[in-house]
Amino acid sequence: MSRLLLLSCALALGLSTHPVHAQASQRAEVADAAQRLQDKVVEWRRDLHQHPELGNRETRTAALVAAHLRALGLEPETGIATTGVTAVLKGGRPGPRIALRADMDALPVTEATGLPFASRATATFNGETVGVMHACGHDAHTSILMGVAEALVAMRDELPGEVLFVFQPAEEGPPDGEQGGAEEMLAQGIFKDFRPDAVFGLHVFSTLNAGQLGVRSGPTMAASDRFNIVVQGRQTHGSRPWGGVDPIVAAADIIGTAQTVVSRRQDISRLPVVLSFGAIRGGVRFNIIPDRVELVGTIRTFDEGMREAVFADLANVAEKVAAAHGATVVAKVPDIEGTPVTANDPALTARMRPSLEAVAGTGNLVDMPLNMGAEDFSYYAREVPAVFFFVGATPAGQDPAKAPSNHSPQFFLDESALDLGLRAMLQLSLDYLHGGS
Repeated sequence: MSRLLLLSCALALGLSTHPVHAQASQRAEVADAAQRLQDKVVEWRRDLHQHPELGNRETRTAALVAAHLRALGLEPETGIATTGVTAVLKGGRPGPRIALRADMDALPVTEATGLPFASRATATFNGETVGVMHACGHDAHTSILMGVAEALVAMRDELPGEVLFVFQPAEEGPPDGEQGGAEEMLAQGIFKDFRPDAVFGLHVFSTLNAGQLGVRSGPTMAASDRFNIVVQGRQTHGSRPWGGVDPIVAAADIIGTAQTVVSRRQDISRLPVVLSFGAIRGGVRFNIIPDRVELVGTIRTFDEGMREAVFADLANVAEKVAAAHGATVVAKVPDIEGTPVTANDPALTARMRPSLEAVAGTGNLVDMPLNMGAEDFSYYAREVPAVFFFVGATPAGQDPAKAPSNHSPQFFLDESALDLGLRAMLQLSLDYLHGGS
């Protein structure tokens, strides 16, 4: 029977068309390391959770990470992209090079979980005092990678190849006017002297239950771009709108017409697109038509051609609709360089799926749908083959569709995710370095 006929039969029967691999098994050294490190990882995570820090301000977190790496006998480099930390582990045998990444920053969110180790931290963000919380789980990512580093150092003599540990600041974005995150880590040369053959990253995620891992081949998380549109009219009294040019009405028309950019201009049967307005600013009084209205929002795409087309279409809509009202616009679409698509290398993903299934168990490796959220891990994935996977955070038995999402003040991490995340990252690393899977 031909390969094409086999594929047709599989599709007709609704069977999986993933490449068939022999069932991998969890490495004994992975299970041993996870058991030995479990309490440490939980302790680190709770400490970091109580002491969250915003992007480019992760000084305490970076100091804790660097001290741990030094205690392992590594020589960490600090201050990369403001607060980033890296270290290289050289194995005792020749082999490939990999990079493992964890992000360290928290969010300007006031925690409402009621946990005994809940954050009470505050900080200044955009000129305001805000609560700070690890509402996206980066405390878990940092703790897991600290554990993976300790486990791999203990295997150094028999370890083939080299490992670059990357503890990254500002994944959620640096403060306005600053550089940061993955793009800045790369700009400062972390892959210049150490060029990995592959890079791996993980993210705890509320849409999966604890015990589950998720991965997707190809485009996985969306490109994220901001836009800023300023509609310029002419101020007049609210009782005589004909005496001026109303930017509020023009802005409302732009918002409505912009919906056709996605619904009528993009082939969303191929890949989804999102265009959302997030804020409207204009006017100060009920009876004054203002001079200007500002519109800001986000665009999410999975294809570079579609991304560029949406930029052009939105700018065109803003200009032409404003002109129809007698107004003018300054449309910055996008207003800054956005985050590109996070795409998993198909060949590497196929190779490493058995490693993930080995630690999660049969039936617990989920094929993830496209995710409209964004991740600056995408910058590493543009440089070298990458796999970015997800670790379930919502307790078993709880509907993940109803659980507080990442970025919520009630975001809750089932701490068994720490163990599974450590085992998954360690298994991936060892299987790749030893040439397995």
